[in-house]
Parts: sequence; C-alpha cells; structure tokens
Amino acid sequence: MEKAVGEDLRYPIGTFDPSVEVTKELKESFIKDLEELPALLREAVKGLSDEQLDTHYRPGGWTVRQVVHHVVDSHINAYVRFKWTLTEDKPTIKTYFEERWAELGDSRMPVENSLLMAENLHRRWVDLIRWMSDEDFARKLNHPDWGELTLDKMLGQYAWHGKHHTAHITRLAEREGW
Repeated sequence: MEKAVGEDLRYPIGTFDPSVEVTKELKESFIKDLEELPALLREAVKGLSDEQLDTHYRPGGWTVRQVVHHVVDSHINAYVRFKWTLTEDKPTIKTYFEERWAELGDSRMPVENSLLMAENLHRRWVDLIRWMSDEDFARKLNHPDWGELTLDKMLGQYAWHGKHHTAHITRLAEREGW
C-alpha cells in the first residue's frame, strides 16, 4: 500500500501506491484506518502546548496545528467527493488550494475544534462506507490532478493520508522529545 519509507520528513511513512490491488482484506484495513484516525490524531496532540502546536513539523512545512486542521479540511472534501461519486456519473471533482486554506484564520483556532469535527465526520463517513456495495466502490470520479479513480482507491488514499499526517506529528514529537 505504501511505497518505500525513508528519512524524508515530508513523507515519514512513504507515499501512497495507487497501483495497489484493493482486496476485501485491504479495504477493511483502510476502513479501520479511517475509523481509528480521530483517536490517533487526538492522541498525537495530547498534552501539547500552544508553542508545540505552533512548531513546524519540518523546515518549510506546516505547524502541528495547521496539520490537524488540514486533515479535517481534506477529509471533509473527501467525504463530499464520495457522495458526489455515489450519486453522479463519473463526476469531475473540485480541487482546492490546500496551502491557502492552511493560511486562513481558522487555521489558528484550537485544535480541539478540528478534533471534534474529525470524530463526527469520520463516524458518518465510515457509516457511509460500510453501507457501500462492491459496485459502489468501483464507481469512478475524475480528479483534475490524479485522473480517473475508483472509490476503493480513494478510500486507500485517504486512509494513507490520515496516517501520513499523524506521523508528521508523532515523528516531530519523537525528535523533539515531547
């Protein structure tokens, strides 16, 4: 599922491999990853001070606070993309400027706001996913940057995405001795 892991601070768990064959077992693993993400994200920032939350996870990267808010922004978009794809014929989805969203005023709010959103969003998203049939997972969307994707590949992409950003936080905490 993930390509080679190296010392790259940008990709602490490696990159997502979109060529992976999504088996029933792998799909269940992806769903479990999405289900567990809010608790893992909450645990990753537990006890961090505002100063620590405002620390960049790597030179030129976002702060921990921005990472937490970004995960929710991204996964809200993913949830909507799933719903579009389930209700429209191969929709072309809208992308957004992640880096610009990360600079908006709400990126400085307490992380608790996004942690609560993640818990509720993921509860609803996982319920939707568990309702889906194999045919639903095979439905396609057009992503302007990634091309044509099936929902099972999108599921894998976002399962990876949550672990990827959680690792940014936990690896920073390890490096800093927090």
